[in-house]
Amino acid sequence: MAQQLWSATIDRLGEFTAELFEGGCYILFGEPLPEALAEVSIVHTTRQAPTRPIAAGDTMQLGGVELRLDEVGDLANVNLTDLGHIVVYVNSPEQPLLPGAVKASGPDRPHPTAGSSIVIAGE
Repeated sequence: MAQQLWSATIDRLGEFTAELFEGGCYILFGEPLPEALAEVSIVHTTRQAPTRPIAAGDTMQLGGVELRLDEVGDLANVNLTDLGHIVVYVNSPEQPLLPGAVKASGPDRPHPTAGSSIVIAGE
């Protein structure tokens, strides 16, 4: 049975996030953050470390869509813990894996809204 590793509630979406969502890019960032980054980010207030490092094979619930984490960059866990920050590329296999990013796949590209939850779970 999967156990929750990390979760957050979305406080707000930056004004340019919808364009990024269409391209399969989701930028999560915890408060406080520079306003320039807030324009492109899914903003939340969680500043907790995952209960264990997130890894390929874990799942993420985002915008009502369950995603499978396929690859996790070397700095993704550090950034998630320290800044509440991670970049998620969904259904974008051609995207190079950046150190602070994860690549995920699922049935659809999510369209998260303010007030919805983000949950990362694993075995």
